[in-house]
Amino acid sequence: MIIVITGLMASGKSTVAQLVAEGLPKAVHLRGDTFRKMIVSGREEMSAEPSDEAVRQLKLRYSLTANAAREYHRAGFDVVVQDNYYGEMLPAFLQLLAPEETKTVVLCPNAEAIASREQSRGKTGYSGFAVEALYRDFMETTPRIGLWLDNSEQTPKQTAQEILRACGRG
Repeated sequence: MIIVITGLMASGKSTVAQLVAEGLPKAVHLRGDTFRKMIVSGREEMSAEPSDEAVRQLKLRYSLTANAAREYHRAGFDVVVQDNYYGEMLPAFLQLLAPEETKTVVLCPNAEAIASREQSRGKTGYSGFAVEALYRDFMETTPRIGLWLDNSEQTPKQTAQEILRACGRG
């Protein structure tokens, strides 16, 4: 199957997705952000007021991620995809994966946990974004698809185990 893990920046996607993939017998961890980083010149970053080009590049990233996920899946791998799919971008991305079997997981720790995690990690994801405003927007606009996990009080390992159980793999 293809397991899509999404959530806000600092919600635990990267760490949890890696642990989920490691808990499967034959799996790939696909980081959608890798495709963004491959653009070495002309990259437009997402912002609170993104340019048309930034949105176009985001959609390209999603398309490349979906294509890679389908190919790995068709080659016999379980695929754990992690990226930021907000609002209507979540069902749009899931449509790109059709007709492959997918499970969707939305990590939604509370805003306080996200802010705390953001301060303690080695990278900054909230440049130009206010955590509370983005959290509120994400929670209000993202369709309730799949498993929504408040992992505020869970370790990454506990969250990964809960995802594997929910997917019938743990």
